[in-house]
Amino acid sequence: MDAELFPRLRADLAPGAVHLPDWLPAERQRELLAACRDWARPPAGLRTVRTPGGGTMTARQVCLGLHWGVVRACPECRRAVRDNPECPGPHSYPYAYTRTALDGDGAPVKPFPDRLGRLARRAVAETLGPDAVPRDPYDIALINFYDGAAHMGMHRDSDERADAPVVSLSLGDACVFRFGNTATRTRPYTDVELRSGDLFVFGGPARTAYHGVPRVHPGTAPPWLGLAGRLNITLRVSGL
Repeated sequence: MDAELFPRLRADLAPGAVHLPDWLPAERQRELLAACRDWARPPAGLRTVRTPGGGTMTARQVCLGLHWGVVRACPECRRAVRDNPECPGPHSYPYAYTRTALDGDGAPVKPFPDRLGRLARRAVAETLGPDAVPRDPYDIALINFYDGAAHMGMHRDSDERADAPVVSLSLGDACVFRFGNTATRTRPYTDVELRSGDLFVFGGPARTAYHGVPRVHPGTAPPWLGLAGRLNITLRVSGL
């Protein structure tokens, strides 16, 4: 919206969870959208995400740096079990990070751009403070595209081996972002509207909080952006 009766201000939803409205200027949003369109092209482009039960997610996704998706077995120990203390590497099942788009076209994942890493570190410094900026570099981007009917159930970002803050950037249509607690998918949670250009960062005690997108508001993207739908860019440190 061009004019606000009440300005949208920084909101601290929980210790370690910060919403900064209008963080990305218009020109940076256009640049990111153009880059996302390039990244979404094959090989290892935008794909429908499969779930362990054989279903599909309504949001579509492309990954940079490492590919996140369902695996038939842990890539390290080759066992299809959720926990394996004897796994020689970081045990991952039923979701895992891989170097190729295993549940897509099988192509190598596109590299993670340095400019996204710099953007992530600046986002953490401006929300949680310079001491919260991780020593290890950001190396993963999960980019989700939501059309007007798409949504995302409550989940935790728990397949990384690092506890660095997650950085989330929004482009296009506004959405309802539901930020919950670390113990359960149910209440207590807080619903916040994320619009194009907004930044949301969660780390520290909020790093493993459940969160989701119950709905998108179609047709609310800024006309100058040229995007029908919503793009969410999440930046993470894998620790792998």
